[in-house]
Amino acid sequence: MSISVSQVSRVFGQQKALDNVSFEIASGEVVGFLGPNGAGKSTMMKIITGYLPPTNGQVLVCGLDVSHNSLEHKRKIGYLPEHNPLYLDMYVREYLTHIAGIYKLGRATKKRVEEIIDMTGLAPERTKKISALSKGFRQRVGLAQALLPDPEVLILDEPTTGLDPNQIIEVRDLIKEVGQHKTVMLSTHIMQEVQAICERVIIINGGHIVANEKSGDLTKAALKNHYEITCELLNPVEKNIFDQIEDIIAVKSIAHNKFKISASSDIRSALFDCAVSAGAKIITLTQDQRSMEDVFRELTREK
Repeated sequence: MSISVSQVSRVFGQQKALDNVSFEIASGEVVGFLGPNGAGKSTMMKIITGYLPPTNGQVLVCGLDVSHNSLEHKRKIGYLPEHNPLYLDMYVREYLTHIAGIYKLGRATKKRVEEIIDMTGLAPERTKKISALSKGFRQRVGLAQALLPDPEVLILDEPTTGLDPNQIIEVRDLIKEVGQHKTVMLSTHIMQEVQAICERVIIINGGHIVANEKSGDLTKAALKNHYEITCELLNPVEKNIFDQIEDIIAVKSIAHNKFKISASSDIRSALFDCAVSAGAKIITLTQDQRSMEDVFRELTREK
């Protein structure tokens, strides 16, 4: 496992930011780490990267305990924090060369800096001051810094925050490319980003993990006990014709001869049989698809 989090808690004074959190991320996986503001995402990422110690529990990165192998484990990680700290008065190439010195890349510095500049699309901006770059290119510099030591694990906290739609797509494509060769843990509030990039989704709320599913299975799992079905009939009927179906939770009339039906199971076949028995004809019968945003809201809403 690239990342193994076992029963981790973190307390700040009287506030418990993380409460007995456990999960694993395999080598080469791209995982979305989601949650509302204040859920514990950034705290968890800071613990994984070694910037914060856990109050309780254990975190392993590439088999190394982050509490006992601080410097060695940090060599395995590239980290882009939410608020990307950069030296604005430095030039792009100068800054990356400076960072390479911190990582002690030695003779490999010049070659590696040029590789990363090309990889992150910074070539046209390499001679500019960072202060002169757009927000999108500053994010690219942050990614370049995180990638410079060729880490096995990449931790990205809100990497597209504040970017325009074109910049978001550019940075997203770069993350997808990098994710082909590295383990990536990505925090974001943009659900389309998760669907486009991530193989699996972990959702945290109130310091607890509330979901850990493959991206394609998240909405399916949420549908197990709750189905929304739209039924439109050709001839006028009363909504009580559906009363005989046991698994129906609620029926709402939304238009002439059109109903929104909530149920605890997939009742489409029963609805058809019910309509036939009542001498009615169904002209449309669709199961509404729930989006990832719907599932996120349901899992993270205040109880």
